[in-house]
Amino acid sequence: MAVLWLDDVRSDDLETVGGKAASLGELTAAGLPVPPGFVVTAGTYRTFIEEAGIDEELFEAVDVDSEDSKALARAHERAHELIMETPIPDAVAEEILTAYRSIDDGEAFVAVRSSATAEDLPDASFAGQQETFLNVREDDLLRRVKECWASLFSQRAIYYRNQKGFDHDKVDIAVVVQRMVDAEKSGVMF
Repeated sequence: MAVLWLDDVRSDDLETVGGKAASLGELTAAGLPVPPGFVVTAGTYRTFIEEAGIDEELFEAVDVDSEDSKALARAHERAHELIMETPIPDAVAEEILTAYRSIDDGEAFVAVRSSATAEDLPDASFAGQQETFLNVREDDLLRRVKECWASLFSQRAIYYRNQKGFDHDKVDIAVVVQRMVDAEKSGVMF
């Protein structure tokens, strides 16, 4: 299954949905007002890169000296290119789009947010390392999911993982797709 609903996610699903989605699942279970949404699982990302055969080249591309800004830029560019130029398998794309269409009959604007498996940890927050896209509609959803996957290899994310001693090939990324709300006030609390 490529998609899990936030209603079905809990904190012990960290390896499946990443830190942000696991926290949102807990808040949902606690009855707090969390906008409806779903998660494209970390396993879906892993299967995508492995079945497309880009995983080894991807991890080789980002195995660079994090103190070399030009090497970081080249690593990011190559990783982004590999992910963005690889099509999402049809069955996965259809599952994502079907889930989206079930939120407000497919008319919703959604936030598409990265949720890495190594984030919101006691010794490494990874705050701001991966991308978030707001006001996304169906016609742009799949591209934004891939951009979130590619953001796992932004220059700042590569640098941060190197500094914190995380292996690039051990960190996966899920993507939260959540209905946008028209709020007078908002905040983040985990």
